[in-house]
Amino acid sequence: MTRIGNSELDVFPLNLGGNVFGWTADEPASFAVLDAFAAGGGNFVDTADMYTGGESETIIGKWLAARGNRDDIIVATKVARHPDFVGLKRDTIKGAAEASLRRLGVDRIDLYYTHFDDPEVPVAEIITTLDELVREGKVRYIAASNISPERLAESLEFSDREGLAKYVALQQHYNLVEREGYEGPLRDVVEAHSLSSVPYFGLAKGFLTGKYRPGAEVDSPRAQRAGEYLQTERGPRVLAALDEVAAAHDAEVASVALAWLAAQPTVVAPIASARNTVQLPALLAAADLKLSGEELAKLTEASI
Repeated sequence: MTRIGNSELDVFPLNLGGNVFGWTADEPASFAVLDAFAAGGGNFVDTADMYTGGESETIIGKWLAARGNRDDIIVATKVARHPDFVGLKRDTIKGAAEASLRRLGVDRIDLYYTHFDDPEVPVAEIITTLDELVREGKVRYIAASNISPERLAESLEFSDREGLAKYVALQQHYNLVEREGYEGPLRDVVEAHSLSSVPYFGLAKGFLTGKYRPGAEVDSPRAQRAGEYLQTERGPRVLAALDEVAAAHDAEVASVALAWLAAQPTVVAPIASARNTVQLPALLAAADLKLSGEELAKLTEASI
């Protein structure tokens, strides 16, 4: 287990993405994936109120109730994009949190993200509202996602100055073929305030599983977007490096891609989703896969 920022949340070094629940995975398939994840040592599940209009939260809530394992699972969800609760004004956040608690069937959310920043709302209003939820016991810790370095820094400094709840993690787009958006000013803020990074699209919409190759047809709703990486110079170069490292470990390409991500500064648990139990072992294996310094450097160089 690894600890998230300045919190008391100890999590498995892979965050199971719940975006597929209620979308490409129906309730029985979702239950099977969640069962296998927990059996493999996983305890960190990510969702959002906007995923399938809240159905993802509902499925996770039903699973928690059916298995009686609420205290064993770290549940993260997000606010800002549900059709009924768009943005980050005070009443929106409060209403969205209550709705998420009902769908999840829980009395507290372990990690509550602002899913997308709302620049029209002052940082003071956002943080003060989130602090109220923490003080009410409805949220344990708060985090941010899809936010600029400037707004993130402003939020963190406001929390410090006013003695209010402070973000402990950042969820952002980051993987072997998408590095520029995080490495730089955003990561600098994360490091300066001892936050943890929980990157989404850890497998680049499926591209970094290795199943997208020239001439291959993949049956996936993400196939077109994932396949676009093949049209870049970086994509094929990264796949070649992944193939080499994976062969040396007798591991899946996806495991290696996630292991590289987990080894990056500030990263505590990459997010990856599985729509069935067949896809899950490669994700779980990443938690135990240790790459050498030479292998990490090879992958880093290929991804430039």
